[in-house]
Amino acid sequence: MGTVTIGNFFDNKNIAQKESGGCFTVYEHQNDLSVTPETSSVSYFMQQMNVRKRQVLCKLEGNSIKLQAGAMQWISGNVQMQSGVKSMGSLLGKMVKGAITGESAVKPLYSGTGYVMLEPTYRHLLIEKVDEWGSGIVLDDGLFLACDAEIQESISRRTNISSALLGGEGLFNLCLSGAGYCVLESPVPREELIQFDLDDSSVKIDGNMAIAWSSSLNFTVEKAANSLVGSALSGEGFVNVYSGTGKILMAPTINGTVHDNSTKGPRNGKSNSSHGIISSVANSLRA
Repeated sequence: MGTVTIGNFFDNKNIAQKESGGCFTVYEHQNDLSVTPETSSVSYFMQQMNVRKRQVLCKLEGNSIKLQAGAMQWISGNVQMQSGVKSMGSLLGKMVKGAITGESAVKPLYSGTGYVMLEPTYRHLLIEKVDEWGSGIVLDDGLFLACDAEIQESISRRTNISSALLGGEGLFNLCLSGAGYCVLESPVPREELIQFDLDDSSVKIDGNMAIAWSSSLNFTVEKAANSLVGSALSGEGFVNVYSGTGKILMAPTINGTVHDNSTKGPRNGKSNSSHGIISSVANSLRA
């Protein structure tokens, strides 16, 4: 079988390697060179504000990976793709799981020797070692992009339905477990993410700012103050509480937050921990 030589990529000065883990490497296009006179000013300010195209390159050396459906851009080498669906029952199960977690129902499996490049995205790409999260890592909706084939997927369900309704995080989330790496699409860059490492302790977060947390942590919702009146007067309402031993990744700013001059910082314009009951149910049940 012949060989494929990839030119103008690894030696391209406009493409910078951001981070890597396992077979995954994140590349970032430093400037958008495909602009027109009409779009040049917008492209310039996008580049200044870190709005750049990013891609993940997967190097296969006899191993296998799972991708979000539609994520593949190109393949080189002796790489085979399988749908990952073994039967109609398997497909129905994946459809149900995808509907309640917000992820694609089918995650294609790529295996062999060669490269798999993923589609460019303006979101920020994170590579996480799943086994460093203990028993598993629970993801906010829409974060999953790719993982090693050995990583197991399951559904994390709130043990207390009231915590889901009041917490704005939804009833179900995708949970990844096992030894290997995963790639996440984050709304903010790693430089802005705050990491909490809990050792039999707890963290209280006002709003659904946590994008990933250890499955070993217990998630509940509590009043910000000891009484409902105190919580109302404080302007905080309910807070999400993560307790136990594990890790949390929190985005201090997320899409949908708006700055209110009457408060000390950004507030979520669509839903937060005390006003997210309807949106929480809608997010959890959307297909």
